[in-house]
Amino acid sequence: MDQVTVIAGCAIATIDERRTEYSRGYVVVRGNRIEAVGAGEAPEADAGARRIDGRGCLLTPGLVNTHHHLYQWITRGLATDHTLFEWLTTLYPIWAGIDEDAVRIAATGALAALARTGCTTTTDHHYLFPREGGDLLGAEITAAADVGLRFHPCRGSMDLGASAGGLPPDHVVESLDDILTASAEAVERWHDPSFDSMLRIALAPCSPFSVTPELLRESAALARTAGVRLHTHLAETIDEQDYCAEAFECTPAQYLERLGWLGPDVWYAHAVHLDDHAIEAMAQTGTGVAHCPTSNARLGAGIARTADLVCAGVPVGLGVDGAASNESGSMIEEPRHALLWARNRGGPRAMTVRTALELATIGGARVLGRAAEIGSIEAGKLADLALWRLDTAAHAGIDDPVTALVLGAPPPLAALLVNGRQVVRDGEVRTVATDVVATEVTRAQAALVAKAG
Repeated sequence: MDQVTVIAGCAIATIDERRTEYSRGYVVVRGNRIEAVGAGEAPEADAGARRIDGRGCLLTPGLVNTHHHLYQWITRGLATDHTLFEWLTTLYPIWAGIDEDAVRIAATGALAALARTGCTTTTDHHYLFPREGGDLLGAEITAAADVGLRFHPCRGSMDLGASAGGLPPDHVVESLDDILTASAEAVERWHDPSFDSMLRIALAPCSPFSVTPELLRESAALARTAGVRLHTHLAETIDEQDYCAEAFECTPAQYLERLGWLGPDVWYAHAVHLDDHAIEAMAQTGTGVAHCPTSNARLGAGIARTADLVCAGVPVGLGVDGAASNESGSMIEEPRHALLWARNRGGPRAMTVRTALELATIGGARVLGRAAEIGSIEAGKLADLALWRLDTAAHAGIDDPVTALVLGAPPPLAALLVNGRQVVRDGEVRTVATDVVATEVTRAQAALVAKAG
């Protein structure tokens, strides 16, 4: 018999089509689905129902992270004052030493951090596959299953080494044939297209300065034949813009457009430096964006035109990006930073607190093609829910709970449900031993740095 969970007495921001909010309401979950949501007292439930007291809390959809590099959790705190290209060339020699064990440890640490900060669904863009590393994609998939998050790993790739004009050193790139074979195998082995899937694969050549045009074309063809999504970095920095101008005599967005990388099955990470034509083309084709405000600021990459993208109708979600350029890996920080950066660029009315929360929830669901399943609190949708405690001293006196969540101090989680399963309760991850994970992370980072000399 399906477990019934009743969350009652809380404020609710449903993020449904009407943006319904309740100052005091309830949600009933049966199994992995939301059965009912409404105002006032919860209806009578089964005798064995699990009850969660939501008084003093705000219930939102679980947050959706649309861009990450989980393996970087064991290389945090390095190259802290570098530009993107300097940062990459400093870290590639260290990352070249990753293996299956290191990736499992790093992914577990990063995923636990996401869970503690309200994330229920996350992507990962893993593009580094050292020849002796083992099953790196499988390692992070195992970690996601252990932590209990809904997972969209992207089988990334690089085939353009430094000797051929790319940025990465030759020893960390793969051949085109090996990449396509491994990509097809990843889809065949792991991808689950079902409604309540906990695991979906995307294909993700890394960036214009680390892959060949042939890899971008062939990956797009393979993904569309297999029915999976496409992801890549795009227009993150001025350095990338200069690289594309010299190598391809166009902007990064024009380069991807030439290669067929527009469409509702495509989303770009960052998309900081876009002109009006690029935004219009993305809006017309349904091409999405993973906006990563914390990482962009950490690397000094620039301020994305997020408000313009949203106004144009481009699907926009939020991402923490890799932990080597966002050491906290906190998903709840991203809507706040998205709002602040948008207002810094366009003034105080450029983005509202509710739009910022929408980007972190239904916006991310749209980017991943899952808006019918997650991203809002509605009957029939999957039970991915975050219950935020706002009756703390840090939030006292902020009457609007959405404002308290987005602009106030990051609040503790009273509970996090993923697919109906309780992953976090009273601020603690219940699925993995986070103290043990922390010890493993420290050990793995020291070993990796030592290996690089």
